[in-house]
Amino acid sequence: MSRPGLEIVGGATTATASDGGVAINVPIRLARRSGRRLVQMQDASESSRPWDAQKTPLQIALMRAHRWLAMLDEGEAASLSDIARRENTDVSYVARVLNLTALAPAIVEAILDSALPDAVSLNDIAINPSLSWIDQLKPLEDSSPNLTL
Repeated sequence: MSRPGLEIVGGATTATASDGGVAINVPIRLARRSGRRLVQMQDASESSRPWDAQKTPLQIALMRAHRWLAMLDEGEAASLSDIARRENTDVSYVARVLNLTALAPAIVEAILDSALPDAVSLNDIAINPSLSWIDQLKPLEDSSPNLTL
């Protein structure tokens, strides 16, 4: 697969048209990340692009959980065992990960922001979670005092 080879060097320029319109030209470079093409600002730092950061295992599990729930809701998959067969994994793993769809919004936000302590694992929050969001937060309050509903 060929990589995009376009890289433009220089500052942004503006051009004023006779009708009063303004065209702004911004130098960009094309890049390929994980098989997708990205348009990047020339001097953009990696920290200004948080979506390029490596996903944590909990973020990946949360994405899988919502994808699998959508598959069940839309009738694309008939059961957990059907999903497990498609994903080439165990039914108990699918059931455990699907529990992440019932987490408190504060916990989901902490997962997406990578704000949960490293000691918190998938098993800590996905095995038999309480239906009460307040009860879900209690075990995490000691390690993450900023978690609140």
